[in-house]
Amino acid sequence: MREKLGRRGFLHLTALTGLDAGLILAARPGVAQVPLPDAKPVPPMQVIPLPGDQASIQRDGLELTRYHFGPTLRRPFLFPVNGPSGRSLTRMGHPHDPVTHSHHNSVWVAHHDVNGDSFWDDRGTGKIVHQRIVRYDDGDQAVVVAQNAWVGKNDRVHMLERRGVTVRSLSEGEWLLILDLQFDADKQNATLGATPFGMVGVRMAKTIGVTDGGGRIRNSEGNVNEQGPDGVFRKRARWVDYAGPITKHAIEGITLLDHPSNPNHPAHFHVRNDGWMGASLTLEGPRTIELGRPLRLRYGLYVHKGVPTAATLDTQWRAFAQTTAEA
Repeated sequence: MREKLGRRGFLHLTALTGLDAGLILAARPGVAQVPLPDAKPVPPMQVIPLPGDQASIQRDGLELTRYHFGPTLRRPFLFPVNGPSGRSLTRMGHPHDPVTHSHHNSVWVAHHDVNGDSFWDDRGTGKIVHQRIVRYDDGDQAVVVAQNAWVGKNDRVHMLERRGVTVRSLSEGEWLLILDLQFDADKQNATLGATPFGMVGVRMAKTIGVTDGGGRIRNSEGNVNEQGPDGVFRKRARWVDYAGPITKHAIEGITLLDHPSNPNHPAHFHVRNDGWMGASLTLEGPRTIELGRPLRLRYGLYVHKGVPTAATLDTQWRAFAQTTAEA
């Protein structure tokens, strides 16, 4: 608070923001400083709940990403995913097919076949329903933990999902997003059918795509771009990186990281030159989640500037491989 004289000479107190070290500094010279000896440091990473069932994850007051979980959505998602330049490196929808690919919502979690119900596209019979926010955490990292139900035909609940979204700040404007997913079968076993679609999808910004922006895809095995014997398409890897131009002067990208604790590690990555990439859990065959035996998965998104070397991306993957679940 600070003192201020109104037009009629009355004394008012007005709030200041951006305070540091327990002091409130006057905006004008000559106004006394008022110490706050018990003031606590403002956490650098915060979750800010917003109207409309959204939560903004911010670093020093600037949004990095936002979690959307409203009741009208077919599935929760994260948008934007802002890179060091301040622009989103992801988009909503396919740049050339926004109708049949309307489910491409930036960064999302889904699966094409759960006990015969599709939770992947917007014409499927399944819907991932947000039930409640378990907690928000601020501090050196920001955390959102949510509870979801995977509901199919006739309101049948196939799975209950506990989702942890953790954002950790890195140097030079870069950051790491970690998805911790726990799936519990509800009342009976849940079988995830064989498909390349699920569990994590990322729709890159149009200008980053290989086709539209001249970007580049690489994976941990040295493959480049989508097709051919040396392409990344449906190849196993520890990570896949997608980088390209996001402003006139900036190249940025996202590396999708597969955690070594995942049951199919190294994952098959379903990646295309049009700006799509995803980590496939059941490409080679179905997987059953038995009652009382939850499936736990962990994926990371390294949001970076430029086009890092393969050695740099390997270093980031090794650091991610040491992470433990926040959910």
